[in-house]
Amino acid sequence: MYRLILAVMIAACAGTTPAWSQSMSPMRGEIRSFADSFAVRVQPRNPYKHRINVSIRAYDADFRPIEARISPPDFSLGAGASRSVLVVVNFNGARERRVRICTESAPLAGKGVGMKAQICGKFIGHHL
Repeated sequence: MYRLILAVMIAACAGTTPAWSQSMSPMRGEIRSFADSFAVRVQPRNPYKHRINVSIRAYDADFRPIEARISPPDFSLGAGASRSVLVVVNFNGARERRVRICTESAPLAGKGVGMKAQICGKFIGHHL
């Protein structure tokens, strides 16, 4: 039975074409800060063969938007390019803050299929 399942899985994977997906690094991290805020530097990357519009957004652990200083928050990335983005989040009096930093992108008009994509990383800030 297990051999049949394995054979089906291998056949399914072999029959698919490679999928390109946007990426962001790092995807998770823990930051320790003595200040009232902590900073995360992320690097979104465009794997596509065309330019895309990119927005960086910050959310709490439950994906509710939070206030953060993001530099730059919106930009376009050329084919195969990446860019460094700084995200600064306040602790708001908490000793620990769990956030999700997301790269959201959409192809420029007339390029690709017009789908939006989102990839998020998980980060924990510890106020020392």
